[in-house]
Amino acid sequence: MAQKFDDEFSPRAKPAPSDPAKHIKFEQPKVDPVGARANMLFIPAIPMLFMALNDGAVTMFIALIATAVLTLAAWLLRGGLQAEAAFANRKTAQRPAIPRKIFASILTGVGISFAAYKTEPELLASILYGTTALSLHIAAFGSDPLKSKGLEGKNTFQRERVARTVDKAETYLKEMSDVILILSDHQLEVQLKNFQSVACELIRAVEEDPRDLIAARKYLSVYLKSAHEATSKFGSIYNRTRDEKVRDDYAALLEDLHQSFTAINQKLLLEDQSELNLEIDVLRDRLQR
Repeated sequence: MAQKFDDEFSPRAKPAPSDPAKHIKFEQPKVDPVGARANMLFIPAIPMLFMALNDGAVTMFIALIATAVLTLAAWLLRGGLQAEAAFANRKTAQRPAIPRKIFASILTGVGISFAAYKTEPELLASILYGTTALSLHIAAFGSDPLKSKGLEGKNTFQRERVARTVDKAETYLKEMSDVILILSDHQLEVQLKNFQSVACELIRAVEEDPRDLIAARKYLSVYLKSAHEATSKFGSIYNRTRDEKVRDDYAALLEDLHQSFTAINQKLLLEDQSELNLEIDVLRDRLQR
């Protein structure tokens, strides 16, 4: 008896379930913006404190101040390098509100001055050592971005509005990744990255043209916030129960989010093309006159 055979390309075949791995965009490994040089600056302050334990109360107090100042400087430098990397990765960005790298350079100079005074209690020599350390720190790590980029012609309210929305959206995406990584589920990680790549396209579109924020606000605020809350609840439940139904429901949510964000990206692209075609038609009419 003949049997009916349907494959993927048969006219009445059921559509194959979408595989999120097919759509994932493979990115180059990201290099840690902090690096070993900045991390090594935490080291010198620690032995200096222990070496001063037997040198009297005054010397130990000066060493304690130097240790605290140098540690704070190294911590500020880490934050400054991370903020600088985030600034460089964006097409439009506001300058960092706190110039962490500059403060780190100043504190490094102050800390070295205290350390030098502990060894050689002369004010002029301590100032010279501190000034030299400050200069070398700036030469090695540079200063913070002092000007915003890509925001020319946009008013302050518009800039702040876009910046707040983008910052919240990126925070939601990062925290969602942190939750899924704890579960050690590779398939969900791939599916989440698939959704995040589409969400990042929408974020970049809003950064390039803040007028798109009106259309995209629902997606970058309401939808992403709900997705973030759902991810947190899913991570808590699935980590305890390993319930496959809960996992399947969350995977379906990610697929729905991917489709919704893809649709808004395509809508914004079509609107941009329509505006371009309209401008071309107007220009042609003027040239024909």
